[in-house]
Amino acid sequence: MKLKKVIIIGGGASGIMAAISAARKGAGVTLLEHMDRVGKKILSTGNGKCNYTNRIQDKSCYRGENPSFAWPVLKQFGFGDTLKFFLELGIYPKEREGYLYPASGQASSVLDVLRMELSRLSVNVVTGADIKEIKKNQRGFHIETSQGSFHGDACIIACGLKAFPKSGSDGSLFPHIEKLGHTFINIVPALVQLKAKQSFFKSIAGIRSDISVELYVNQKLIARDRGEVQLTEYGISGIPVFQISRFAARALAENKNTQAVLDFTPYLSLEELITELKRRFYQEGTDKDCEEALIGFFPKKLIPVFLKECEIEIHKNAGLLTEWKLKKLAEEIKYMHITITGTKGFEHAQVCAGGVNTEEINPETLESKLVTGLYFAGEVIDIDGICGGYNLQWAWASGYVAGLHGAE
Repeated sequence: MKLKKVIIIGGGASGIMAAISAARKGAGVTLLEHMDRVGKKILSTGNGKCNYTNRIQDKSCYRGENPSFAWPVLKQFGFGDTLKFFLELGIYPKEREGYLYPASGQASSVLDVLRMELSRLSVNVVTGADIKEIKKNQRGFHIETSQGSFHGDACIIACGLKAFPKSGSDGSLFPHIEKLGHTFINIVPALVQLKAKQSFFKSIAGIRSDISVELYVNQKLIARDRGEVQLTEYGISGIPVFQISRFAARALAENKNTQAVLDFTPYLSLEELITELKRRFYQEGTDKDCEEALIGFFPKKLIPVFLKECEIEIHKNAGLLTEWKLKKLAEEIKYMHITITGTKGFEHAQVCAGGVNTEEINPETLESKLVTGLYFAGEVIDIDGICGGYNLQWAWASGYVAGLHGAE
């Protein structure tokens, strides 16, 4: 029986997994990567600790124009499969609230075991391979690169999108994908910081606080999250912001009105906050000014912003503040509206939203519906996950499925 040849373009997480999956099925595998080594982006995941999957798996953790597309793939290679796969390679899991990391605490451990497995399976890894042409003919695929020509019975594209381009995901393969007949859902940064219009952010940069963030597009609530938000000179950052950022980026790309509402006391209702403010201003604040009455409740740099937005004099006696003004202050603290003007660029994004249209891909095999023998894996497909190991879980799962079926 003739050995099936599989060519994989892209040596990130999904490409490496596709190579291992195909090779384990007995295929002859060539992995083409245009950087000087494979897996560079893996090293930066989880702040260098590599949050490689998450015990909690739910459809709401994956996004795209058709998020349900991800589920047939994840059923074939889910959390348990990922855990077992890496344990067999030598990665002992360390869990924190469902988030899994290697016990070594080093993302390099994950890349090391993957590279060892590529070597054990005799995968032909070719680095520095810039793609010049991809042709489909009766014999399969002919791929012309800066490192020579390659031929395969099947081709798996796992090139990523544009997030963190230093790792190799720079969009250079997009014209070749489009030439094969595929179309893209508009690509925007995701899991990224958001820029805001308000000038006061420069004065409160560096503050980290437990904040609830709601995103409104054309006055409609689209997404919300809560956790430690970082206030920066340009706007807002932190995991809660990353979780809603894909929706903001998409809305901004469509020129829609995009606003965020920040709640600086998500642990209190508006009524409870008003009660606390009355205590601080009217009972304990008779010999304090308005700024002093709020010290100990909020970071000091934040207090003048609240007061100025409500047109309250900072040095006014706290006990003389009218109840109407006090209620206005409470509402500003609970519902601070900021105008989102943009996102940080692709170089700051952990992933992208958008990608190859899932309507053009078989969700069971990840084979193209347009080109027989062509498969897709990873971020290049219009599926992205929330923070917490979901994008790597998608990479492992989609790589496994594409490699498995590509080798059959």
